[in-house]
Amino acid sequence: MRNRRVDLVLLGVAVVWGSSYLAAKVLVDVAGVLPVLALRYAGAALALAVVVGLARARVGREELRWGVLLGLSQAAILALETFGVAGTSATNAGLLISLTILLTPGLEGVVQRSWLPPAFFAAALVAVAGVVLLVGGGGLRAPSGGDLLVLAAAVVRAAHVTAIGRVTRTRALDLRGLTFVQTALGAVLFTALDPLGVARLAAGATPAQWAGIAYLALGCSVFAFLAQSWAVRRTSASRASLLLGTEPLFAVLTGVVLGGEVLGPVGAVGAVLILAATAWGQRVEARARLSAAVPGPRPAPVPADAADGSRPTSGRA
Repeated sequence: MRNRRVDLVLLGVAVVWGSSYLAAKVLVDVAGVLPVLALRYAGAALALAVVVGLARARVGREELRWGVLLGLSQAAILALETFGVAGTSATNAGLLISLTILLTPGLEGVVQRSWLPPAFFAAALVAVAGVVLLVGGGGLRAPSGGDLLVLAAAVVRAAHVTAIGRVTRTRALDLRGLTFVQTALGAVLFTALDPLGVARLAAGATPAQWAGIAYLALGCSVFAFLAQSWAVRRTSASRASLLLGTEPLFAVLTGVVLGGEVLGPVGAVGAVLILAATAWGQRVEARARLSAAVPGPRPAPVPADAADGSRPTSGRA
C-alpha cells in the first residue's frame, strides 16, 4: 500500500509536469524563457515562504547548503529543457529527455555499487521506444544545438534525482525548508539574468498569463518539488525516474484534450508501450529491492578441528 501511494504521488508529478508544456509554451512565446522562469520561481518561493512560516519548518545550515546545490541543478534542468526544446523537434526532445530513465539507474548503480536486473533496463528501453513513437511517429531529424541542450538536461536530471534520493535518505532535512531554498535561489538567479524582461512581464501580464504563471509556480514547482522529494525519500531513484518518465505521455494527452492536437495510431501505440514498460519496470524494481532486503543464508559453522586456522578437508572454503 505504501509503495502504491508513493507511485501515485510520482505519477501526479508526471501529470503536472507533462501538462506544464502547453502553459509554458504560450507564456514563453510572448515573454521569453528567462522572465517566465523568474516569475515561476518567485511565485513558488512566496508560496513556500508562507508554508515554512505557518508550519515553522526548519531552514538551517543543512537545508541552506543542500538547497543551494539542488537548486542550482534544478534551475539548470529547467533552463536547458526550455532553451533546448525551442531549438529542436518534439521527437528528438522527447527521446532525449526520456533517456533519464536509463541514465538514473546507471548513475544510481555507480553511486551505490549495485545494479538492477537486466529486465529493468529492458523495460526502460521499451519506454524510450514508446516515447519515440508517442511524440514523433517514429521519425527523427538531424541533431542540432537544441538536441545537445536537451541531452544535457537529461544528464543533469538523472544526477539531480539520484542526489535527492541520497541526500534526503541520509540526512534529516526539512523538505519544506529545502524546497524553499531551491525556489528562492531560482527566483534570484533568473531575475538577475534578465531583470528588464521580468519587469516588463510583471507589469504587462494579462489575467490569463498570470493564471499560467500561477499554475507553473504552485503546481509545477511547489507541489511537484515537494512531492518529488517526499516520494524519492521513500523509494529508489530508479523507480522514481521510471514513473517520472511518463511525463511525455501526459504532455501529449494535455495537447490532445486542451490544445486540439491529434494522437494518431502510432502515437497511441507509443502511449501503450510507455504504460506497459512502466508497470513492468515497477515489478522488476520491487522484486529486486525485496530480494536485497532478505538476508542470505548464514555461513556454515567452522569445524572444531579447523579452529586452529587449518582449512577443512571437505566442503567449499
